[in-house]
Amino acid sequence: MGDLPKGDISVSDLHTSMLQEIVGSGASDSLLHSYQRSFNGFVAKLTQAEKQKIAGMKGVVSVFPSQKKKLHTTRSWDFMGFPQNVTRSTTESDIIVGMLDTGIWPESESFNDTGYGPPPAKWKGTCQQSSNFTCNNKIIGARYYYSEGRIDPPDFPSPRDSEGHGSHTASTAAGNVVSQASMLGLATGTARGGVPSARIAVYKICWAFGCTDADILAA
Repeated sequence: MGDLPKGDISVSDLHTSMLQEIVGSGASDSLLHSYQRSFNGFVAKLTQAEKQKIAGMKGVVSVFPSQKKKLHTTRSWDFMGFPQNVTRSTTESDIIVGMLDTGIWPESESFNDTGYGPPPAKWKGTCQQSSNFTCNNKIIGARYYYSEGRIDPPDFPSPRDSEGHGSHTASTAAGNVVSQASMLGLATGTARGGVPSARIAVYKICWAFGCTDADILAA
C-alpha cells in the first residue's frame, strides 16, 4: 500500500478494517502480519476471489502471494578483492550489520565479544532471548519470524541457527578474525568477515523448508 498514512492513524486497525470489508468477522483470523514501520502493507490468508476484491480497493498498489525462497551461500572477501590487510577505521564497531537468514550460533568464535564495549547508542533493537540463546556485545540484537503456524522439529522458536547457513553468512559479513581455522584440519587459515569489528543484529526468517516472503518483509 506504499507509504505509511500521515497523522495519528493506527495502521493495523486500517488493515483489519479493509479485511473486514472483504471477509467479514473473520478478519482477525485472516490477518497474519501488519507491516507498519518501513512501509504500509499486510499479509492475509485470502481466497482467489478475495484477493481480486482487495486488489481493487482504493489505496492498494499491488497484491502478490508470499512465496518461499531457497538458501544460497557466499564467496570469500579475498575472491572479491577485499584483503585482510586493508586499512580499517576505528569506527567499525559503530557499524551494525543486519542479517536475515537462519539465525546464528552465538558460541562461535566468530562472534566472540572480547574487547567490545556496549552497543552503539544509536541501536534501538531488542534481543529475543530464549532458553538456548543470549546476545552479547558482538551479537547485539536477535529476533525470529515465523508465519507458518506451529514450529515443528527440526526447527525451534529461537534466534539460534538450526541450519548453519545463517552463522556462515553472518561470519562472512562481520565475523571476528579467527586464526588457525580449518575444515577437519584441511585448508588451515584465518576466518574473518568483511567488517570484522562490526556488530551484528540477526533476524531468523529462514527455516527447514526455506524462507517466506511474509517473514522476510516482517524482518
